[in-house]
Formats: sequence, structure tokens, C-alpha cells
Amino acid sequence: MFWFLLITMVVVVAAVTLAVVGGGEGEVLPEVAPEQLVDPLPASRPVDRADVEALRLPVGLRGYRMADVDDVLVRLGAELAERDSRIAELEEALAGASAGDADGEGA
Repeated sequence: MFWFLLITMVVVVAAVTLAVVGGGEGEVLPEVAPEQLVDPLPASRPVDRADVEALRLPVGLRGYRMADVDDVLVRLGAELAERDSRIAELEEALAGASAGDADGEGA
């Protein structure tokens, strides 16, 4: 049994050594260009729901590429802040118009 294990181990070590040493003769794998985010969000108009649903972030070695995710989150944050500001502005205008109408009815 001991000789069998010893011979098996020698064969395995020889096979691994040949695979490592002999494997250098073949063609090396070409470098693959990293996946890039192509047109993540439209720059010419505000982002809508379909844009966000269609967005596919490229995956890197350890997950999503942080720079691409950061760019998308900054853009979405800016769009949401702008919309919140516009909504607040319109609500104030509506409240002012409603208050003006209420004052006008009593006179």
C-alpha cells in the first residue's frame, strides 16, 4: 500500500510539473479590455424611469466598478435634488395662489 501511494504521488507531481513547465509553449491569453459603461444616462435630458431600468453597470474583478457606480449615483442624486427643489417651488407657488384666491373670495 505504501509503494502504491508513493508511486501515485510521484506520478501526480510529475504530471503537475509537466503541465506547468510545458504549458508555457502555447499561446498566451490575450488581454481583454475592461468592460466600460456605455452612455450610462442621457446627458441631453433629465433621467426618467426607463433610463434607470435600462441601466446595466459593468462588473469588474471584485464586483461593480466603483467609479461607474459613483458617477451614476452622483447624477441621480443631482437629478433628484433638482426635482425636489422644483416641486417645492411649485408647491409654494400653488399655496400662494390658493391663499390669494381665498383672500379674494372673502372681499
